[in-house]
Amino acid sequence: MKKREQLTQIRLSDSQRKHLNDEIKAFYLDERGEEIGMIEQMQLLDLFEQKMAPIIYNRALDDAKKWFAQMMDHMDSDYYALYKDEN
Repeated sequence: MKKREQLTQIRLSDSQRKHLNDEIKAFYLDERGEEIGMIEQMQLLDLFEQKMAPIIYNRALDDAKKWFAQMMDHMDSDYYALYKDEN
Protein backbone atom coordinates (compact mmCIF):
# COMPACT_ATOMS: atom_id res chain seq x y z
CA MET A 1 0.00 0.00 0.00
CA LYS A 2 1.27 3.45 -0.91
CA LYS A 3 2.14 5.76 1.98
CA ARG A 4 0.18 9.01 2.14
CA GLU A 5 2.05 12.19 1.43
CA GLN A 6 2.39 14.61 4.32
CA LEU A 7 0.50 17.85 3.88
CA THR A 8 2.69 20.87 3.36
CA GLN A 9 2.17 24.10 5.23
CA ILE A 10 -0.67 26.15 3.85
CA ARG A 11 0.61 29.09 1.86
CA LEU A 12 -1.42 32.05 0.71
CA SER A 13 -1.29 33.37 -2.83
CA ASP A 14 0.15 36.82 -3.47
CA SER A 15 -3.32 38.25 -4.05
CA GLN A 16 -4.61 36.68 -0.81
CA ARG A 17 -1.65 38.10 1.10
CA LYS A 18 -2.26 41.57 -0.36
CA HIS A 19 -5.95 41.40 0.52
CA LEU A 20 -5.21 40.33 4.09
CA ASN A 21 -2.51 42.99 4.49
CA ASP A 22 -5.09 45.57 3.41
CA GLU A 23 -7.56 44.14 5.95
CA ILE A 24 -4.97 44.33 8.74
CA LYS A 25 -4.16 47.93 7.83
CA ALA A 26 -7.86 48.86 7.76
CA PHE A 27 -8.50 47.08 11.07
CA TYR A 28 -5.78 49.01 12.86
CA LEU A 29 -7.00 52.28 11.39
CA ASP A 30 -10.70 51.63 12.15
CA GLU A 31 -10.37 49.97 15.56
CA ARG A 32 -7.30 51.59 17.03
CA GLY A 33 -6.94 54.80 15.06
CA GLU A 34 -3.38 53.77 14.20
CA GLU A 35 -1.63 53.47 10.89
CA ILE A 36 0.78 50.58 10.65
CA GLY A 37 3.43 50.14 8.01
CA MET A 38 3.95 47.40 5.48
CA ILE A 39 6.54 45.62 7.64
CA GLU A 40 4.17 45.44 10.61
CA GLN A 41 1.37 44.19 8.35
CA MET A 42 3.61 41.48 6.94
CA GLN A 43 4.81 40.45 10.41
CA LEU A 44 1.23 40.13 11.68
CA LEU A 45 0.19 38.15 8.62
CA ASP A 46 3.19 35.84 9.05
CA LEU A 47 2.20 35.32 12.69
CA PHE A 48 -1.35 34.43 11.69
CA GLU A 49 -0.21 32.17 8.87
CA GLN A 50 2.41 30.27 10.89
CA LYS A 51 0.88 30.11 14.37
CA MET A 52 -2.88 30.63 14.15
CA ALA A 53 -3.83 29.14 10.79
CA PRO A 54 -2.86 25.55 11.73
CA ILE A 55 -5.04 25.73 14.85
CA ILE A 56 -8.01 27.05 12.88
CA TYR A 57 -7.40 24.54 10.09
CA ASN A 58 -7.33 21.62 12.53
CA ARG A 59 -10.56 22.84 14.14
CA ALA A 60 -12.19 23.02 10.72
CA LEU A 61 -11.08 19.44 10.03
CA ASP A 62 -12.59 18.30 13.34
CA ASP A 63 -15.85 20.07 12.51
CA ALA A 64 -15.93 18.51 9.03
CA LYS A 65 -15.35 15.06 10.52
CA LYS A 66 -18.25 15.53 12.97
CA TRP A 67 -20.51 16.72 10.15
CA PHE A 68 -19.51 13.78 7.97
CA ALA A 69 -20.18 11.31 10.81
CA GLN A 70 -23.66 12.80 11.27
CA MET A 71 -24.35 12.50 7.55
CA MET A 72 -23.22 8.87 7.60
CA ASP A 73 -25.59 8.17 10.53
CA HIS A 74 -28.44 9.71 8.55
CA MET A 75 -27.46 7.77 5.45
CA ASP A 76 -27.59 4.51 7.39
CA SER A 77 -31.09 5.18 8.72
CA ASP A 78 -32.26 6.51 5.33
CA TYR A 79 -30.92 3.37 3.66
CA TYR A 80 -32.96 1.07 5.87
CA ALA A 81 -36.03 3.29 5.47
CA LEU A 82 -35.97 2.33 1.77
CA TYR A 83 -36.44 -1.37 2.53
CA LYS A 84 -39.76 -2.81 1.39
CA ASP A 85 -41.88 -5.19 3.41
CA GLU A 86 -41.27 -8.65 1.97
CA ASN A 87 -44.50 -10.20 3.26
